[in-house]
Amino acid sequence: MEPLIAIVGATGTGKSKLAVDLATRFNGEIINGDAMQMYRGLPIITNQIPMDERNNIPHHLISCIELNEEPWRIGLFKSECLRIIKDIHSRGKLPILVGGTHYYTQAVLFKGQLVGEGSDESQGSGARSGGEAEELSTKWPILDAPTDVVLQKLREVDPVMADRWHPNDTRKIRRSLEIYFQTGRPASEVYADQKRLKQAALANSDRTTGEGHLRFPTMVFWIHSEREALIARLDKRVDVMIEQGLMSEAQGMSDYIRERRTQGSSIDPTRGVWVAIGFKELAPYFEALHKRSLSGDELETLKKSCIESIKIATRQYSASQVKWIRNKLWNTLAETGMAHRLYLLDSTNVEDWGNCITEPSELLTQALLKDESAPDPKSLSELAKTILGAKDAQSQERPGSAAKCFTCDVCHKTMVNEEQWNVHLNGHSHKRVLKAMAKRAERGKSLQAREDSTRRISRDTGSESLEEQNFLSDLFQ
Repeated sequence: MEPLIAIVGATGTGKSKLAVDLATRFNGEIINGDAMQMYRGLPIITNQIPMDERNNIPHHLISCIELNEEPWRIGLFKSECLRIIKDIHSRGKLPILVGGTHYYTQAVLFKGQLVGEGSDESQGSGARSGGEAEELSTKWPILDAPTDVVLQKLREVDPVMADRWHPNDTRKIRRSLEIYFQTGRPASEVYADQKRLKQAALANSDRTTGEGHLRFPTMVFWIHSEREALIARLDKRVDVMIEQGLMSEAQGMSDYIRERRTQGSSIDPTRGVWVAIGFKELAPYFEALHKRSLSGDELETLKKSCIESIKIATRQYSASQVKWIRNKLWNTLAETGMAHRLYLLDSTNVEDWGNCITEPSELLTQALLKDESAPDPKSLSELAKTILGAKDAQSQERPGSAAKCFTCDVCHKTMVNEEQWNVHLNGHSHKRVLKAMAKRAERGKSLQAREDSTRRISRDTGSESLEEQNFLSDLFQ
């Protein structure tokens, strides 16, 4: 066997701690799967696990690239990660892949990823080098047009993909049009062909082992906390990061950008480590500090506002990570018959880490290493039963349903899938709008009926005086 442990979850749930625990217990080595933690010299902003908490466990692909480098493209990360996994296996050790950049993780776990499922479409603007992006824009200028213009062009060449994306999802709309320009075929056809190949491979493989789909005998641990508990934990963690020196790291990044500018070089703030949470939110503060344009009290107020922005961005990022696991990762596992390999571990109560995390994770890892049967993932906790049970039910209700956006012409809102659409239709807001529209329509009918009746009376009595006409006009205005 060449087993692999993957640990996923939102920021602040305890992924790094579990990785060290398992590596210590099962002679493992850890591979970082977080794009920001690959940058050198920023341990606080990028939330790298401190050296004294690593328990002398080797950590790969952490603090390995410089500030001025682009994030690794997914192909480079995948090839390097697979090389390291092979090396760890060759030494009889257990590789443990952990991190929050989940499309990195997913590309390593599965063979034959679809375009758009863990590839460029999922990487954001930082995925491409500046030269590549410039080349695409030069060749097809419409890619840099306003989103509504790009979407209209996409509707012309690929209406299926145009219906799939939210009108404000600039990145995905652009990427779908890029695929059309680069391949000469609609992205929807490209995806459909790849999906057929994937299904054919699935039909010809052993679903019990996942051969041909999962690259290795794999167990995926999803460390998850209930939302309210996680928010409180994340807010507290930002405060601790400030105490540990986050401001100093961010100041150094700001000084680095300013120095590069004086040397005639520019930094793209939308790429690389410059989009890391904790730096971009503090940028207004350091700009004001440099210009000396604010008083001491005003600077302090701005600083507090920026720190609050860090907390908000951290919460939003954690929600997006969970969304990826619920939708992308779980669905891909389900498609390959491997959903039973995803185990949700409840870290809501960190005081009960041993019972909720350590004990079940060790038993499951032992089952993987001994090639023994493992329990039903929904049996581990009430939280696992609720979340994974809902996903199972959803997949049974709508097997193979195609993704599509739904627009409510009444409320002028767009939902990105059928589940959101049904929630909207049954929501109080939508029903209030419908009720208000019905009242306006009924009132309009009533006024129209009164006006028609008055006109008939006027016509029957021969009343044609200007005074009466003015009276009737004023009455119905």
